[in-house]
Amino acid sequence: MQTIGAAAAAAPSMTHLHAADKQRPNILFIMTDQQFAEAMSCRTGRELIRTPAMDSIAENGMLFERAYCANPLCVPSRAALFTGRFTSETGVQTNSSPKLDPAEFPCIGTIFAEAGYDTGWVGKWHLPFASREGTGHGFSYMRPGGKGDDGNTAERAAEFIKQKRDNPFLLAVSLRNPHDICQWARGEELPEGPIADPPPPDQCPPLKPNHLPPENETDIITFMRKSYHNSKTFPVGDFDDDKWRQYIWAYYRLIEMVDGEIAKVLAAVRASGREEDTLIVFTSDHGDCHGAHKWNQKTMFYEESALVPFIISHKGVTRAGTSDKLVQTGVDLIPTLCDYAGMAVPGGLKGVSVREIANGGEVTQWREYVVVCNKLAQGAPVDGVSREPDGRMVRSERYKYCLYSEGERPESLVDMVNDPGEMVNQAENPTFKPILAQHRAYLKEHAELTGDEVALGALDRTRI
Repeated sequence: MQTIGAAAAAAPSMTHLHAADKQRPNILFIMTDQQFAEAMSCRTGRELIRTPAMDSIAENGMLFERAYCANPLCVPSRAALFTGRFTSETGVQTNSSPKLDPAEFPCIGTIFAEAGYDTGWVGKWHLPFASREGTGHGFSYMRPGGKGDDGNTAERAAEFIKQKRDNPFLLAVSLRNPHDICQWARGEELPEGPIADPPPPDQCPPLKPNHLPPENETDIITFMRKSYHNSKTFPVGDFDDDKWRQYIWAYYRLIEMVDGEIAKVLAAVRASGREEDTLIVFTSDHGDCHGAHKWNQKTMFYEESALVPFIISHKGVTRAGTSDKLVQTGVDLIPTLCDYAGMAVPGGLKGVSVREIANGGEVTQWREYVVVCNKLAQGAPVDGVSREPDGRMVRSERYKYCLYSEGERPESLVDMVNDPGEMVNQAENPTFKPILAQHRAYLKEHAELTGDEVALGALDRTRI
C-alpha cells in the first residue's frame, strides 16, 4: 500500500495512552452546514466577510488547507464523519439513503461513551441513524434540532458545558447555516431568520474568477448542470451576473450569522474555566459552489463544494499555523480524536490521525491522495432523460482526477497548481496521459482496499 497504508504507517503511534490520565482533553466539535473552506475572514480578509469566532479558533490552532469532505452532500458526509467509514463502505450516497445499523457502524457518541467520556449532541442531526430527544447513539445528552433551531443550539451547548462532571466530555455542536442559502436562491423564507436585502449588484462581491463552465467539460457534467437547473431545488439557471453577485453577498451574511452562534459556544467554554482543557475542532459537512462554474449548492467535486474548513485548536497544545497535508475529514476525524483522547482506534477504520501535524510535529511521510465520492441524484429530466451518475474524485499533491459512471467522456483531470479554478479539463490532452494513468491506478488501489465496486466498474469503462 502506497496511500492509506503508508499514511497509517506514518501516523504517530500512541506510545503514551491517556485513557488512565485525568488530563484527557474535553472535545468540542463544531460543525456548520454548507460552508466552503475559504469562507472565513482569516482566509479571505475582512473586506467581504467577518468571522471573529472562527478566526479565534484558528488563532490557536492548525488550519488544514487541503481538507476534503467524504462526500459533498449532507447525509453521506455526516455518515462518514460520525462512523469513520468511507461512503463506499456505508453505502450512504444520498440524503434519502436507508438508516445504518449502529451495531455495524457505531456512532462517535458510542465510541467515546464506552471510553468514559460524557457525550452530548446539540443541533442539526441529519444522520442516517434514528434521532431522539434525551439520549441515543451513545450521547447521554441529546438535543437534536431542526429548521430554525440555530438560535437555541448555543444555549443547549452551554447547558451541557457548564454541568459538573468527573469525566471529560465530547460535545458535538451541529449548526444549520449557511445552509439557508438554498432557500435564499429559491426566494423562500429563511428558516434561521432573515438577513438584510442585498445591496445593488455593483456593491456586492465580484463574480468568481471561475464563474464560467470549464473548457473540455465532461459531457455528463454538462448534462447534469442542465438537469439540476431544470429542478425547482436549484433555480439558478436563469441567474444573470447581478443575481450571482447578490447570491455571493447573501452567502457571506449567513456565515456571519452562524459565526455569532459559534461565539456564544466559545464564550460558554471560557466561562466554564475549561478553555485550556478543551480541544476544539471546527469543520463543515461540505461546501457550497458559490457560483463557481454556474453551480450553486453542493454535490460537485469542485473545490468550493468539496473542500471544507478544518481547524484543530487546543490552546497551549496545538501549533498555530496552516498545513497543506491532504486530509479526508470523513475518515480522519475519529482517528484524530481517539489519538488526542489516548484511545485505540476502532477496528476497520482506515483513516489516519492528524494529531502530530496539528501539534507542530514533523511528519515526513504522508498519504499520496484522498478519495471523495458523490452521486448526482437531485436533478430533473432533460428532454425526458434522467440520469443519476456516481462519481469518484482523486486528489493528489498536484492534480484532481474525477471519474463518473456515465457519459461518453466520463473523466476530468485538472492541474491544480496551474489551474486552481479548475477551468481546463486535461484528461484528453496527450501530454497528461501518464498523469491520467497514475490517477486511475490510485483510484483502483483505493477501490480494491475499500470494496468500492462502483469505482471499479467505472474504471472498467476506461479500458485501463
